[in-house]
Amino acid sequence: MQQNGAGETPNGDAGRLSFSPASSVSSAALLPAAAVSSSSSSALPSSSSSSSSSPSSRLRRITQEVRGVPPQPTVMVVFSAARDSEPAGDSAMSKSEEEKRKAAISTPNRNLPKSLRTLNAPQEFPEVIPLNVGGMYFTTRLSTLRRYEDTMLAAMFSGRHHIPQDAEGRYFIDRDGAYFGDILNFLREGELPQRDRVRAVHREAQYYSIGPLLERLEDRQPLTGENVRQAFLDLLPYYKENLERIVEIAKLRAMQRKARFAKLKICVYKEEMPITPYERPLFNSLRFERSESEAKLFEHHCEVDVSFGPWEAVADVYDLLHCIVSDLAERGITVDQQCIGVCDKHLINHYYCKRPIYEFKITWW
Repeated sequence: MQQNGAGETPNGDAGRLSFSPASSVSSAALLPAAAVSSSSSSALPSSSSSSSSSPSSRLRRITQEVRGVPPQPTVMVVFSAARDSEPAGDSAMSKSEEEKRKAAISTPNRNLPKSLRTLNAPQEFPEVIPLNVGGMYFTTRLSTLRRYEDTMLAAMFSGRHHIPQDAEGRYFIDRDGAYFGDILNFLREGELPQRDRVRAVHREAQYYSIGPLLERLEDRQPLTGENVRQAFLDLLPYYKENLERIVEIAKLRAMQRKARFAKLKICVYKEEMPITPYERPLFNSLRFERSESEAKLFEHHCEVDVSFGPWEAVADVYDLLHCIVSDLAERGITVDQQCIGVCDKHLINHYYCKRPIYEFKITWW
């Protein structure tokens, strides 16, 4: 005959346990008396405990304690082992992903389309190169473009850089091709352009960084004369700023008056201080013998729009006027100039300013 009693499962949930009293008694008889007595004394509840505990449940607890079977911690160990196994799996997975990523980085072109695999590889060129320079077509040898190593053309067609091609397969250079033929003629035979094309070809040579062509062009007119002229203009303070002032004043004055032209007064003087006819023979010595206090007496601003000067060079006032008119003409501004007198401001004693004043007439249309 079997009797059902209340007990606890290892996970702590209450359940129904079935056992035989005879077998339980026989197993308890095998235990030592001291163990049974001590275990029973600790396991038996007091008279005040709940009456729901049965002899079968008490006997089961005694048996577990004697055999050394731990209670619920076994269940916790199981869960702890499951948690410890998860990071190991994650590390193994992350390690495999890291190896795949390194393999993809070491061979970047394997997963790319075939059309893109050549971007990282050196570009190969044929012996005869068709070119499209700003819509103008040229054909030349690859060795011609690579004649000088330190040029932009040699770097472009070295294979280290990708050069786009047009629909016809010509290599495209985004530059005005009007003077590219002069560049090729120099690379082929060392031929220099005509005088009226020197300035423009010089700009193209600067863009393509062709040093030998730049040196040759700077020894020819008009670039040689331009270098000499620029050396003179470097002696003049605020030359470029004064040119800008002339343009701005003339434009504003013409717009205010609704006129085709505008007139300005320009003072151009070479000496810092005025001199009299009696001082002219000794000018070189007198100009340095004046004290600072005396020199300040001659400082003033003429009643003009813009003033140029002074400077110390052989070039005179007419040379500077020519530079001013030429630089304005290069900007498309038509200028007529004439001398209208001198500054008659009285300075001290018998000294007057006497600086020449010129009238500039700028026509806008």
